Amino acid sequence: MAEFSPRVEAISISGIREVFEAAGEDAINLGLGQPDFPAPVHAREAAVEAIRAGDADAYTGNKGIRSLREAIAAKHERDQGVAVDPGDVIATAGGSEALHLALEAHVDAGQEVLIPDPGFVSYDALTKLAGGEPVPVPLRDDLTLDPAAVEAAITDDTAMFVVNSPGNPTGAVSSEDDVREFARIADEHDVVCLSDEVYEHFVFDGDHHSPLAYADTDSVVVVNGCSKTYSMTGWRLGWVTASTPRIERMLRVHQYIQACASAPAQYAAEEALTGPQDQVEEMRETFEERRDLLLDRFEAMGVEVPTPQGAFYAMPRVPDGFVDACVERGVIVVPGDAFGANGAGHARISYATDAEVLHEALDVMADVVADLH
Repeated sequence: MAEFSPRVEAISISGIREVFEAAGEDAINLGLGQPDFPAPVHAREAAVEAIRAGDADAYTGNKGIRSLREAIAAKHERDQGVAVDPGDVIATAGGSEALHLALEAHVDAGQEVLIPDPGFVSYDALTKLAGGEPVPVPLRDDLTLDPAAVEAAITDDTAMFVVNSPGNPTGAVSSEDDVREFARIADEHDVVCLSDEVYEHFVFDGDHHSPLAYADTDSVVVVNGCSKTYSMTGWRLGWVTASTPRIERMLRVHQYIQACASAPAQYAAEEALTGPQDQVEEMRETFEERRDLLLDRFEAMGVEVPTPQGAFYAMPRVPDGFVDACVERGVIVVPGDAFGANGAGHARISYATDAEVLHEALDVMADVVADLH
């Protein structure tokens, strides 16, 4: 039997999936990063209309339909005050493919990618698939990424560093000063800042800032998508925004691994971006209420939780045995070290679930904490 690629052998099924496999069918799932809202009706209808009209039967252009890319460019202008040419956008199969394109196009074998630790599991795995070397950068005590730590970790072999704000698994939001520093570091050190902004609209305290707005060169590549903002995880529609030369290189990868994003999803995404945004604000307010509920309950348990300022995750510092005990009692939470070595001693909890169910899960966690102390 032929041997497998060392790049594939270097990665494994994520720790998140392992927890799911260990849980029973009736377990309360606080491990899934999926909003519990329906996709916007107007976005669904746009997909249906495109299908009925036959507009979704054929390949679109590799970059995606022009009107969708115009809507994405308008979103950048609206939300970041940055002028983007629609030609500098590629519609992708979710934010996951956008991350893959960025890494494949910019990272050569043996080059380093600085990733937050703890950080989203795909950063490490996709770096290895690109032949690169992930270099974990420990976070501050409040779980934000320190620009000084990023700059100190840069070597001659560094190709890229990843910024994720609001963050998964932490819920942390980078300050405007920090984001300005990330842009400066990318400019001055001639390394790519890959900014993962899929949770940008879920900020509870302060505002979201993108390094794209502060960079003086084309050093920033932005990944985003509809999955979280519009509760469209199953539609698999994301995008990557960058300078023309960078987009041209990423397009070379995209055209061979994907050809184009799903046509019905593209029409749905365009309508989601250009139609009413009321649901986005409703989701943000709901997630903030759930965050406050979770923080209050953990405070009552005597469990320390760095306050999440965005997204819909929290990473409490938990006693040994907490995750296993929760899973055994039918509540799925993810061990912090699934997101990097510095996540040890934490658990990631997603509160993208109904408040009543969240209360029930927190009752179980309170019993677990009491038993472990």
